[in-house]
Amino acid sequence: MRIVTPNGPAIVEVDKARDPRFLFVLTHGSAGGVESPDLLAVRDAAGAIGGTVARVLQPFRVAGARAPGSAVKQDESWTALVASLRRRFPGLALVQGGRSNGARVACRTARAVAADAVVALAFPLHPPGKPERSRVGELREAGVDVLVVSGDRDPFGVPDEADAARRVVLAGEGHELKKNPARVGEVVAEWLGPRFG
Repeated sequence: MRIVTPNGPAIVEVDKARDPRFLFVLTHGSAGGVESPDLLAVRDAAGAIGGTVARVLQPFRVAGARAPGSAVKQDESWTALVASLRRRFPGLALVQGGRSNGARVACRTARAVAADAVVALAFPLHPPGKPERSRVGELREAGVDVLVVSGDRDPFGVPDEADAARRVVLAGEGHELKKNPARVGEVVAEWLGPRFG
């Protein structure tokens, strides 16, 4: 489905749970799409525990841009499309998340959309080789419980355990989390299940 935002349309792929217990709005990184192996694994795992999963191709990617541009505009688009999805799926708890840049958006907007939890896959703690440019403030400002799933070989860094409700670091994984995407899905389902499943 297409959802119009203040900064152009987003394309949303929805996989409805038979007996939905929560709405999980999930998005990609800067240059990726919603078909990455980790996002598909998370979709499948969340669906198995009652998640209706909406994978969002953000407006900047629909427009063909490889970079997200202004964080303000990206967050404005996100809050608008989440509001639209909540109207379509009323009464469900809201989990939002994403990989890399999408994880940043999910954390920055969690309070604004009244999310119940955030899943941050490969949260990019800092640009590669520049730990002094930390983005930990975005992670901390979520205001709700955040699950961080990172690879121990991620050049964008791994957040500290204290900066998330739960942090899982997967051995041998890089920023793409593509070595064992099924494990990424399992980790997410193990965390979400007791809360919403």
